[in-house]
Amino acid sequence: MPQTGPLSALTDDQTGQEGRPANRTVATVENTPQTTATAEAPPQPAPAATAEEPASHTTAEPSPVTHTHPVTKELAHRTTDTDVFPTRWSRISDTRFRFTAHWPAAHPFFGPVDDRHQDPMVVGETLRQASMVLAHAEFGAPADTHFVMWDLTVFADPSALLLSDADEPVEIDVVCSEIRRRGRGLASMRTTMEFRRAGRFVARGTGSTGCTSPLAYRRLRGRQLAAADTPVPLLPGIAPELVGRSRPEDIVLAPEDHLEDHPADRPAGRPDDRPGVWLLRVDTGHPVLFPRPNDHVPGMVLFEAARQAAAAASGRRPFLPRTMTADFARYAELHSPCRLETELLDKDPEEVTVRVTGRQDGETVFTATLTSARTAGVRSPS
Repeated sequence: MPQTGPLSALTDDQTGQEGRPANRTVATVENTPQTTATAEAPPQPAPAATAEEPASHTTAEPSPVTHTHPVTKELAHRTTDTDVFPTRWSRISDTRFRFTAHWPAAHPFFGPVDDRHQDPMVVGETLRQASMVLAHAEFGAPADTHFVMWDLTVFADPSALLLSDADEPVEIDVVCSEIRRRGRGLASMRTTMEFRRAGRFVARGTGSTGCTSPLAYRRLRGRQLAAADTPVPLLPGIAPELVGRSRPEDIVLAPEDHLEDHPADRPAGRPDDRPGVWLLRVDTGHPVLFPRPNDHVPGMVLFEAARQAAAAASGRRPFLPRTMTADFARYAELHSPCRLETELLDKDPEEVTVRVTGRQDGETVFTATLTSARTAGVRSPS
């Protein structure tokens, strides 16, 4: 039965490569879901990083919903109700579910990016929350499970993310695949979601998540857990207007020149202060990005850092992503500088594509690619 009651000892999503399936891929389903009574095989998710929604892409009409369950902040791994975007869900089959979500017109962090559009980043956050709700309530992940985010891909139609439609609920069809069990619990799975509002396609996303027990996590991260209470220096942020943000406290980029006290962290043969390079700015007191203590940087912070870096590197403001892909290779540590390097892959009057790479201690932490289309008749936030 779904578990809708309060959960305790929840931990945030993690980023890292330990335990990921060897045949993992972002855009296709490779492993047969390991469930006991699947009515039908889930469809392969359409490639989520395509520039346009395929005209032939449709979602099979699910069976009539007979019972719904409320989403609590505990299930969604948030500390306040206002940060929870999925509101209810129902089971369609062993691997299919339907959620209802609400994306508010105003939010302290996931607020509008201009005077017309909601923030496409809310799609990724909703996918993350809904995935953990299902992991706990439908697939038996215990309350103290640590979650590992391996990849995240989002395609959004900015023209369907209008502030004028914010009161309209968002319907989300979910397919769970690549399900790997650990006993009666969950080892890992992929969730693929399609978002619609008033019947209109809004977004599609997919992400894979692994589950780690507290004992295994302590073996893996014991040293970092012991240092979790060590204060993390808060670097000065870059100007909010450079990344399309209005509040300085929401900035997750710092100028690269703050590495001058750590010359060993600068790559050999590269000049100082290269254009398009920043440091990750970690504010462990941010109520949305760090709602509870953590021993590393959460994956959604890295996702937001990639978006801010893409906006700053391209000069496009607002940077309204319509495709966002990210692969996480290892944990981003709190107490070591993390460099964000950008490369403009394509820039024309209609759209711009930026690749962002996060590096720490000589290793790649994550890579992300974001494409933003031009929007007409909007003001950049100031």
